[in-house]
Amino acid sequence: MPFLPISKQEMLEQGIDQLDFICVTGDSYVDHPSFGIAIISRVIESLGYTVGIIAQPDWHSTRDFMRLGRPRYGFMVTSGNIDSMVAHYTSAKKKRSDDAYTAGGMAGKRPDRAVTVYCKKIREAFGDITIGIGGLEASLRRFAHYDYWDDTVRPSILEESGADILMYGMGEHQIAEICTRLAGGEDVKSLTDIRGTAYLCKPEDTPYGAVECPSLKLCREDKKSYAKACRQQYDWQDEIYGRTIIQRQESHMLVQLPPSPVLTTEELDKVYALPYMRTYHPIYEKEGGVPGIKEVEFSITHNRGCFGNCNFCSIALHQGRKIAVRSEESILAEAKLLTTLPNFKGYIHDVGGPTANFRAPSCHKQLELGLCKGKKCLAPEPCKALEVDHKEYLNLLRKIRAVPKVKKVFIRSGIRYDYLIEDKNDEFMRELIEHHVSGQLKVAPEHCSAVVLDKMGKPHIEAYKKFQDKFYKITGQIGKEQYLVPYLMSSHPGSTLKEAVELALFLKSLKIRPEQVQDFYPTPGTISTCMFYTGLDPYTMEEVYVPRTAEEKAMQRALLQYFRPDNQRRVIEALQKAHRTDLIGNGKECLVKPDGKYLAEQREREKNKQSQKGGNRHTKNNINNRKNAKKRGR
Repeated sequence: MPFLPISKQEMLEQGIDQLDFICVTGDSYVDHPSFGIAIISRVIESLGYTVGIIAQPDWHSTRDFMRLGRPRYGFMVTSGNIDSMVAHYTSAKKKRSDDAYTAGGMAGKRPDRAVTVYCKKIREAFGDITIGIGGLEASLRRFAHYDYWDDTVRPSILEESGADILMYGMGEHQIAEICTRLAGGEDVKSLTDIRGTAYLCKPEDTPYGAVECPSLKLCREDKKSYAKACRQQYDWQDEIYGRTIIQRQESHMLVQLPPSPVLTTEELDKVYALPYMRTYHPIYEKEGGVPGIKEVEFSITHNRGCFGNCNFCSIALHQGRKIAVRSEESILAEAKLLTTLPNFKGYIHDVGGPTANFRAPSCHKQLELGLCKGKKCLAPEPCKALEVDHKEYLNLLRKIRAVPKVKKVFIRSGIRYDYLIEDKNDEFMRELIEHHVSGQLKVAPEHCSAVVLDKMGKPHIEAYKKFQDKFYKITGQIGKEQYLVPYLMSSHPGSTLKEAVELALFLKSLKIRPEQVQDFYPTPGTISTCMFYTGLDPYTMEEVYVPRTAEEKAMQRALLQYFRPDNQRRVIEALQKAHRTDLIGNGKECLVKPDGKYLAEQREREKNKQSQKGGNRHTKNNINNRKNAKKRGR
């Protein structure tokens, strides 16, 4: 099977006069199942429709949007694998210099707010043609949402973009039904009953019985209303008990139907068996290809969803908390396919997903009742109903290791150590350490302070310590030299300088010197972003401290890398501000040595102190002299 057509010439070569659907993406065209647009376009094709790709069109005119002609049924638009604003800007709002999802790693090949810009250009070119939107940018901006880059609450992306229908979450079910019904002659405005979609309507046409969020206007004017809306959106995000949610926008009512059921194993197997080319389109060869393919070219996705549900992560609102898995047969077939690819060197880089070691529901109760509303399976401590079993995943990894031409199978997706450590059987952990770690295992404790971890929705640090002790014990037993590399986050809501100092001391006690530290990034739609904007925990409505200034964020980040010479001054300033000058000095317990400025300030303080003492003595003498003079006067 060839790549899907990206030009009129390729359409002609494939015998296509007019395409049924055209997919527009903010990424370079990579036909690999790790790229959302590849899956969606191949699913449309599998239904018997013709589909073309417009990748990274020049948005300054309509020319690129018209290159494949007018599609018979409509356009499907995505910003690409990640939000276009995250692709363009760091957490400090500075422009990024590269883009892994663009040929040659070149930045600037997509516009800011790509979904909205693309939709408006399509409208300009084709008028009232049907436009559907999906992917991460659309999915997480489906409600009124706080936008970090503009520091304001923006309306639903449906209202801003002018699109007709939004597919949120994983879109295979939705795209199949939308395409089939459009091709059957239905108008897109009549597609108001497809789960996993959202649409706009006149307020008087709002369906009855829905959960109503505070309006866009209220969310802009009152932060408590915004926090309430955030909680409602998460509380009803369940395929079993989820309900329709409505929210008044500027002129329309947003209607979000309940989530689409997660794909069954059979359905997921079919998706991953579609005829992907598994690489980037040849037109990018002259630019050196697309960097983003390197991490996933020889990786296997075996699951979707995550019941870990960290507050700063978008997976719960996008993929959902329920786990979907591929069959062993499907995964082994892909492993064998990888060994036939021209660049395969014997190494499978990952067998994972959002969380690598989830192959089953957190408990079987959720299959009938849904996942518990407002609760987490693993934090602040594991639920008593949690069922932990790595047998299926372990057997799968053993079979992949046995595939001819496979030398090594690594696991680079996140391992939930807090789930793993609850397994009474050490067999999986032992084989993980012996066979699937390439010298370093990356895990994500994120912080050590219970105050901050509670706001992150993460387990307390005792779980990490327990895992760390067992990891190094088993590593020693099998005679390997391997290390844990912890992911850490600074400036998350709840973290004051006091908590940042606590984390620095924790790292020092374990002799951990992180090379990279991530500042909290308030991306659209997460619970942590709600806290950042409102200063409230949406589940308790209690006030939450939020580090906001660039100065404090820089101090918190520097504290986690206190050992770097270029951080010395900033660490000293942070410790002074936190009233922890006891940690400035040459002692073993200190975080940083004093610099010249600090020593000069100390000398000045001492001088002022002595001067004040002298002044006090002089004042005391004057008082005594006056007293003596009075006595003599009597």
